[in-house]
Amino acid sequence: MTAVLETDHAQQASTGRMVALQNVELSFGDKRVLDGVSLDVHQQERLVVIGQSGAGKTTILRLILGILKPNAGSVFFKQNEVSRMNDHQLESVRSRIGMVYQDAALLSSMTVRENLALPLQELTNKTPAEIDRIVDEKLEMVELAGEDKTMPFELSGGMRKRVGLARALVMEPELVLFDEPTQGLDPVIGALIDELIINLTSRTKTTSIIVTHLMDSAFHVATRLAMLYRGQIVEQGTPDEFKRSTNPVVIQFLRGTTEGPMLNRSKYHMLSPAD
Repeated sequence: MTAVLETDHAQQASTGRMVALQNVELSFGDKRVLDGVSLDVHQQERLVVIGQSGAGKTTILRLILGILKPNAGSVFFKQNEVSRMNDHQLESVRSRIGMVYQDAALLSSMTVRENLALPLQELTNKTPAEIDRIVDEKLEMVELAGEDKTMPFELSGGMRKRVGLARALVMEPELVLFDEPTQGLDPVIGALIDELIINLTSRTKTTSIIVTHLMDSAFHVATRLAMLYRGQIVEQGTPDEFKRSTNPVVIQFLRGTTEGPMLNRSKYHMLSPAD
C-alpha cells in the first residue's frame, strides 16, 4: 500500500511543505529520545535544528530517510509517509534526498570523481559522458574543479566536506540533509562551508535541514531554527526571534552558560555525541 497524506497532491503542493513530523515518538528500549515531536519544513527554506550533543538531532534526519521508524506518529516527505514505506518505496524517496555526513563518508579506495559518479552509475541510466559532465559541474560548484583524481586521504577536512556536498547534489535532490557540516573545521573554513550551503541551496532551489550545535554557523545559515530539548521541540522561529527568546532553555543554550535548566537530570536519554 502506498503511504500518502489524506489530502490530495494539489493540496499538498499548495502548502509548500517538504517534510513533516507529526507527534513523533521514538525510544531505544526504555530510553526516551523523541516525545511527541511535530515539525514542518517548507520548500526552499534552510531549517537549522539545534540542541545539546546527543539530544537526538541526527535521529530526526534518520527518521526522514527512513533508516529509523518511529514508535508512534508519522514522518512525511512531501505527500509520502516515509514511516510506513517498504524498502522499494524508500529507495525512490531517498533518490530525491541528498545527505551530507559529518565525516563526509567518502569511499577511501575511490578518487573524488569516482565517489561522485557512484550514485549516478548505480541509480540512473546516464551515459559515462553525461556522468562526467554532472561530476565536473558539481565539483565546480564547490570550487574543487581539477581535484577529481585526488584520493580522499589527500584532501583537507574542509575539502572533504565540499566533496561530500558535491556528492549530495549529483542526483539533483529536492531536499538536502546536513549532519554537523562545520564540525571540526577552523572558523574560516567553517564560514566557507556555510556560504556554500547558502549559495548552493539557493542556486539549486533545494530545501535543506541542517543539524548543528555551533551557534555562529546556525545563525549564519538558517532562515528558520528549531530547538530540540528533552525529546521535544521547545522553540521555533527566525534567527532574530531566537535572539529575543525568553525561554530559559534557549537563553542558556545561546549564552553557553552552566546556569539554567539544562544541567538538571532528566528521564530523557542523552545519546552519543554523534547522534
